[in-house]
Amino acid sequence: MLDIDISPLITEDEIKTRVQEMGAELTDKFNGKDVVAICVLKGSIMFFADLIREIKTDVVCEFLGLSSYKDAMTSSGEVKMTSDVNTSLNGKHVLIVEDIVDTGLTMQYLQNNLNNRKPASITTASLLLKPDALKCDCKVDMVGFKIPNDFVVGYGLDYGGQYRNLPFIGQVSSLN
Repeated sequence: MLDIDISPLITEDEIKTRVQEMGAELTDKFNGKDVVAICVLKGSIMFFADLIREIKTDVVCEFLGLSSYKDAMTSSGEVKMTSDVNTSLNGKHVLIVEDIVDTGLTMQYLQNNLNNRKPASITTASLLLKPDALKCDCKVDMVGFKIPNDFVVGYGLDYGGQYRNLPFIGQVSSLN
């Protein structure tokens, strides 16, 4: 296992409470609509699984892979699609579920790409947002938590493929 120092930033209970709140809001928004919820792999898997269980209306679940990291901690600024959804989005209400929006470049790329598929609407839900790291004007409709521009792990977010299984969000204070 990689040796890093992690300080708790957002507790498991805080995450559960906020995800329930977001799920209730999305239930109201999407009630009676044809919804496709898209999990942005891999980091969003924990948030996605918990969030869709809190949405009390039918949703089709899809998965999409994007990459913008040149190494374990640094974004390259170039977004690449590594896997795509298998469902037509034409006329559907799309919910993008993302773990974290930092530069915003990935979200902007994804919104533009999915908008070309003629959905009825696109709504974005991100567990985390780093306002100070944004490099573009991307739309994030629903944010779980705003955090400082520090590297974080846990609850799906990783460092070198590890620490995704932590039940909380932790701030990486040093690499050993």
